[in-house]
Amino acid sequence: MIRSLWTGTTGMHSQQLNIDVIANNLANVSTTGFKKSKADFQDLLYQTMKVPGSQSSADTESPTGILIGLGVKPAAVSKVFTQGDLIQTENELDVAIEGEGFLQIEMPNGNTGYTRSGALKRDSNGRLTNSDGYPILPGVTVPDGSRQITISETGIVSAIIGDDAASTEVGNLELATFTNNSGLSAIGKNLFEETAASGAAQTGTPGDDGYGTLLQTYLEGSNVNIVEELASMITTQRAYEINSKTIQTSDEMMQTTNNLV
Repeated sequence: MIRSLWTGTTGMHSQQLNIDVIANNLANVSTTGFKKSKADFQDLLYQTMKVPGSQSSADTESPTGILIGLGVKPAAVSKVFTQGDLIQTENELDVAIEGEGFLQIEMPNGNTGYTRSGALKRDSNGRLTNSDGYPILPGVTVPDGSRQITISETGIVSAIIGDDAASTEVGNLELATFTNNSGLSAIGKNLFEETAASGAAQTGTPGDDGYGTLLQTYLEGSNVNIVEELASMITTQRAYEINSKTIQTSDEMMQTTNNLV
């Protein structure tokens, strides 16, 4: 009887984690470049009361055994890197990535962050940065007095400087790809860091083989599907209730046993 109490408890803990993941997905439904998460679970070890294939007589063996499960545990919470919807903004410094790749960001501690959010800005020195003022890598500086900034599909940044009639190339944007995107560490602020699981970043020109292209005046929206998340939330709530009912039922059965004494 005690076994079922602990089994139900592991189920409630796991469903609580699942609802936490769903809540974070829904909270970021409007976050630019956000990638939804999903929780994976594993069953725990089994208590073996009868080994499958054990001898049932001198000439026969048991075709099945008695294995009692001891519950569930969280195995992983992984990011799903499917493409989000492309949203037109008409802002010349907004850029969406169509396909594989991440923009590179120089963080204050000197490390490189990676993002799918292309909401670029210009700081007081003309450098292209993210919304927190962290510079884009490789660095791109747009001179004062520039106008009509254009960003090509292959990452070439051009602008008309001063009274010039033709545009001038002022820099290039590169993309970084990883062997295992799910191995990246999400650190907030729409940024990821590479880990041993993700593999080292491989940088290249947008549009090259294995790299996506850039689309100016667009942003990539969150890939969270509200309907799917709401359905998952209902399922998770029901699973939580059922596990709590298991604990309640076990308690009632123990109370009945105690009343027999």
